[in-house]
Formats: sequence, structure tokens, C-alpha cells
Amino acid sequence: MGATKTEYFTDQQNAIAVIAKALGHPARVAIIDYLLRVDDCICGDIVNELPLAQPTVSQHLKELKNAGLIKGDIEGNRICYCIDENTLQKLQSYFTDISSVLEKKKNNCC
Repeated sequence: MGATKTEYFTDQQNAIAVIAKALGHPARVAIIDYLLRVDDCICGDIVNELPLAQPTVSQHLKELKNAGLIKGDIEGNRICYCIDENTLQKLQSYFTDISSVLEKKKNNCC
């Protein structure tokens, strides 16, 4: 497989692609959904919410954190996770921009 050639794309395009890739697995979407439902940072409870082994959940959390979708605070020997609102704001802004362009175009193609 060839190189991705990310240097040919804008910083925003690369950032959105990283976020989209992280959201490309249903377990990760389920983790985001769970974190949105709870009011505070969550540690071990995430494993109890998913039908996956703890190491698998940890790998999904790592991918979400690397994409900036969640952040973690260390409490003793545990990491507690919550949504990173800044990254979700970037994603929301991207889709708002798309909607705005489509609204202006009122394109009837295809």
C-alpha cells in the first residue's frame, strides 16, 4: 500500500481525517456515547459497559485519546476519561461549514 501523502493536504483536512478514523469503529462510538451520558470522568466503568475485554477497551481508549476526542487524568494508578470538547467543537464546525455550503448551493446534482 502506498504512502498517505498527508503533506499534500491542509492541517484541517488531516485533523478531520484523524478524528474520522478514530470514530470509524462502533466500539469507539459507543465509548463516546457512554462518556456523553455520564456527568463526570470515568475510569473502570467503561469496561463494564462494553462487551469487550479490558485490553481491547484500553486500545480503543488509546485511539480516541490519540485523536484528541477524549482526555484522561491520572488518579492514582487509574486514568479517568472524559470528552475533549475542543476536538468535538472542531468536528462540529467542520460539519456546520459543509451544511452552510450545501445550503447556499441548493445543488440538485445527482
